[in-house]
Amino acid sequence: MDKANQTIQITIDADSGIPIWLQLRNRLVYLISSGGFAPGDKLPTVRELAVSLGINYNTVSKVYQDIERDGYIASFRGRGTFVSDAYLKNEGSAENEADSLIDDFIRQCRELGIPRQEISALVERRLKLTE
Repeated sequence: MDKANQTIQITIDADSGIPIWLQLRNRLVYLISSGGFAPGDKLPTVRELAVSLGINYNTVSKVYQDIERDGYIASFRGRGTFVSDAYLKNEGSAENEADSLIDDFIRQCRELGIPRQEISALVERRLKLTE
């Protein structure tokens, strides 16, 4: 598959209520874990992706750093950013995936300035709504 076309597969909905960085992160992780990008594939540069999506350079940089920490990509100075298969060591573990979602949620709540006790109350309230 032409890698230039894969950038087109990434769309951002500024009106969705989901932070732009999280939309981008989720889409990249999906493309990598579903085989849209294979290990060793070169990803667009941070600047290229920011320009093509019309979003801030720092947002893309933050996402790349985040998914690199999780083992989805590896960056090499002067060579670029490539899909990694390091994330596969945790693949298939629903607990790890759930932990990752929870960690993202907690991080986002803290970025919004929500105290720990209120985060727990939010979760409890939402759980009651789904019963």
